Amino acid sequence: MTPIVLKQEVEKCLHDNILSFWLKFQDEENGGFYGRMKGDGTLVKDANKGCILNARILWSFSAAYRVTGRSEYLAAATRAKDYILEHFIDPLYGGAFWELDCLGQPVDTKKQFYAIGFCIYGLTEYVRAISEHFDAKQSNTMQIALRTAVALYESIEEHSFDEVHNGYIEACTREWNEMADMRLSDLDANYPKSQNTHLHIIEPYTNLYRCLKELAAKDETRWLVSSEVYSKLERALRNLIDIFCHKILNPDTHHLDLFFEMDWTRGAGWLESYGHDIECSWLLHEAALVLDDKDVLAQVEPIVQLVAKASEKGLNADGSMTHEANLDNGHVDADRHWWVQAETVVGFFNIYQYFYDEAALKKAINCWNYIKENLIDNELGEWFWSRDAERNINKKDDHAGFWKCPYHNSRMCLELMERIG
Repeated sequence: MTPIVLKQEVEKCLHDNILSFWLKFQDEENGGFYGRMKGDGTLVKDANKGCILNARILWSFSAAYRVTGRSEYLAAATRAKDYILEHFIDPLYGGAFWELDCLGQPVDTKKQFYAIGFCIYGLTEYVRAISEHFDAKQSNTMQIALRTAVALYESIEEHSFDEVHNGYIEACTREWNEMADMRLSDLDANYPKSQNTHLHIIEPYTNLYRCLKELAAKDETRWLVSSEVYSKLERALRNLIDIFCHKILNPDTHHLDLFFEMDWTRGAGWLESYGHDIECSWLLHEAALVLDDKDVLAQVEPIVQLVAKASEKGLNADGSMTHEANLDNGHVDADRHWWVQAETVVGFFNIYQYFYDEAALKKAINCWNYIKENLIDNELGEWFWSRDAERNINKKDDHAGFWKCPYHNSRMCLELMERIG
């Protein structure tokens, strides 16, 4: 398969399988989008609505509109944006609520910085999309979205940043007070800092920085934030790159360690997450590319290649990537999770694109072939959550829901569409 054929296939998947499903997921009764569809295809109309799902829907449709210009994607992105601004943004203390009921009322008001980061990611992509296809009638919409994204960024810097040891903590109460249980999910260890949250803070910070640079290049000066905010954002992005290179990266294995105490002592045992390794390899590279500093790139690019190489420990003969492993007890989660496969395709294509590694292109294509044959649901639309090593479909976990979102797989498609000429 050539890169051009790969592009054609993922573009078809984006339109006909992924986004076509999410366009039908709109909650016409209560607004926004539904909160859940079970793995067997049962729609749960009264399910609670998660911040992460809604922010990722916003990012996916915004990016799809920016790349393709399809009006139906703009309408869906605007719907997601409006719902987030009206229901998820905390009007009293700032930040974003973690979870709402189906009517849009808060049921969990904690401030998980991972989720706030995704709100920034979605809102800045919306601004990028509107700017790409600019209509003067939408100028106020852009201002509100950008202003909210900057306010969310400032809330992370004020309440999450650790001025003593560096880095970002996981969560606070609604009022920005300390909380004992900061776990992102029931599957995570309860530590104050994690690789995962840092990954999804560097991701939106990169997009916010890129968004501001693009607006400046278009001389859209009325959208620009103050020079002080811009400079602080640049410093934060540089610092996050440094944190990944010197705190989160395990120098002995080139995998990313997952959980940390406040002083960056590694915790929770010897864990390896191959999906996060390959995802981080290209997101870290993206941050350095957007920063556009030759010295930073010279530092980052060898690490990018080492982390991608380390992730190959999780590659399987069928082209798929294993989820993760606990080397302390020998347990391996060999399930082929949908998001891990999507990030594997992008991560290895990134290695091929920038470092001319033909073997990496083959790995990306092999994983895409696995996705086509095993994960795409041609009946309901979207992708299955996972298959196990024996290729049994996982229908216990959601088909769409709090964590099962369009972002990983739509982003895979859009990344390849933009990268391949």
